[in-house]
Amino acid sequence: MCGIVGAVAERNITAVLVEGLKRLEYRGYDSAGVALLNDQGQLERRRRVGKVSELQAALNAEPLAGRLGIAHTRWATHGAPSERNAHPHFSGREPGSELAVVHNGIIENHDALREQLKGLGYAFSSDTDTEVIVHLLDHKLKTQPDLTAALKEAVKELHGAYGLAVISAKQPDRLLAARSGSPLVIGLGLGENFLASDQLALRQVTDRFMYLEEGDIAEICRESVQIWDVSGEPVQRESVQYHEGAEAADKGEFRHFMLKEIFEQPKVVQRTLEGRLGSDHVLVQAFGPQAAELFAKVKNVQIVACGTSYHAGMVARYWLEGLAGIPCQIEVASEFRYRKVVVQPDTLFVSISQSGETADTLAALRNAKALSPEQGGYLASLSICNVGISSLVRESDLCLLTQAGPEIGVASTKAFTTQLVGLMLLTLSLGQVRGTLDKRLEAELVDELRRLPTRLDEALAMDTVVEKVSELFAEKHHALFLGRGEQYPVAMEGALKLKEISYIHAEAYPAGELKHGPLALVDSDMPVVTVAPNNELLEKLKSNLQEVRARGGELIVFADQQAGMSNGEGTHVVNMPHIHDALAPILYTIPLQLLSYYVAVLKGTDVDQPRNLAKSVTVE
Repeated sequence: MCGIVGAVAERNITAVLVEGLKRLEYRGYDSAGVALLNDQGQLERRRRVGKVSELQAALNAEPLAGRLGIAHTRWATHGAPSERNAHPHFSGREPGSELAVVHNGIIENHDALREQLKGLGYAFSSDTDTEVIVHLLDHKLKTQPDLTAALKEAVKELHGAYGLAVISAKQPDRLLAARSGSPLVIGLGLGENFLASDQLALRQVTDRFMYLEEGDIAEICRESVQIWDVSGEPVQRESVQYHEGAEAADKGEFRHFMLKEIFEQPKVVQRTLEGRLGSDHVLVQAFGPQAAELFAKVKNVQIVACGTSYHAGMVARYWLEGLAGIPCQIEVASEFRYRKVVVQPDTLFVSISQSGETADTLAALRNAKALSPEQGGYLASLSICNVGISSLVRESDLCLLTQAGPEIGVASTKAFTTQLVGLMLLTLSLGQVRGTLDKRLEAELVDELRRLPTRLDEALAMDTVVEKVSELFAEKHHALFLGRGEQYPVAMEGALKLKEISYIHAEAYPAGELKHGPLALVDSDMPVVTVAPNNELLEKLKSNLQEVRARGGELIVFADQQAGMSNGEGTHVVNMPHIHDALAPILYTIPLQLLSYYVAVLKGTDVDQPRNLAKSVTVE
């Protein structure tokens, strides 16, 4: 969602702030702004609606310089996208306001605070919930002149989620931060320190980071960092060195980050498998030292996730029940967190998230952990996540880290396939420990997993074929995706990708549901995309496709090369490499990603930053 960058240094940090914002553009935003303390001891700001390039143009026209500053990209929640609603927000006497704040998250009690502050004489110049924070902090400073102490008092009155960065003209030696429900990371330098909502924003200035935890408040100076935890006690947070190359934020030879990330999938799947496979079995300890003991007790699995991660969980339900013989429920986290649940005995709670900061998924985990064993709580919690220092990982009993690396494109690709790999490893581990998985089948699947990166390379080699097929969508406005069994969630993911980045309305259905309504939509203007691996449902799927052709529907079929399907009038078959049926969902995801990408390019949309969407949904 929104992005934060801050810095305190002995040099002019304007360029550092703007570059940090550029590196956060993948998160989705509608305006950008920067505030710096100038050499005259006054706070100045520039704010613009639109891209960071608009802010950069404003700074070129009217330069700002300073050694203490904060910057922000905003994704509108309260108040329309406009310059007056853009961050940073100011409070204090004019001219030369004394306080500046940027904020990620949502302050749920902002209406009450706004009325209270108006009664104290504060005038509001925006429609945002953020402005109440800066005025509240200014009010606290009247009785508590130390900025850090005042911030500690102010956050006690904030209800909701926030990641804050604060600077003051009166206290020019420090940058303050506060975290509650919205991630923040401190970048450590030599004689200078930095703050951001994502370490990627700071990779150009440091590779050493300190991650704030829930409830932390930090005072960041040029030579020191002090942190207080949620109880107000001083704490030390571990400093970690980030080894992922800066090239992760570079498109390289690719036109878009999304295409780059699609082609990275063989490599990141290989990384996700490394160190987790024995000669003929999965290494259960990859999930943690207590995993074997806990897995032996598991009788049920509950999965929660959002968006693309939810589709990965849907595939996992087929695997867990079909391969490991374990009952599994899957639910969208935003629904799960707001209903009373009945927990089956010995249920493993599994959460899936690329960032590990997805607000609804994190809240669902916290709700699940709040249930005591006496209340029929969960046996344990496990997260499948791409970010090792995320809240989801830290708050789960067990975790399996995928190795997708930074994913810049808003439409998830490599994070999804590595999640599927992680969920297959979970399935095989649970079946192994509980004795419900045939050992020969496990050995066969482990062998197939080792070959999976090669199979993905073979699928990517068909990109020119898929690009040609994408031309069928150039003038289309609707599409239907079909799949059966574990390919149904893959069809859902394909439809999501197409609508996310090409803005074509796309829906997915189980192929057997055609006669129950969707068939009424089929005509020559409604292309129908189908995934057809060579499994026991193939013949039934072929019958479904005949129903489509009989009504003039144009078929695009991604079919196993052994499925016996061929091109014909209104039927376009793309032959896929043969793969074990259980791993087919991972392979068949690849051409659907490529299809959505090439259609979006034809449509001329912003592939990496589709409208109205954000990469990491850290608020409701």
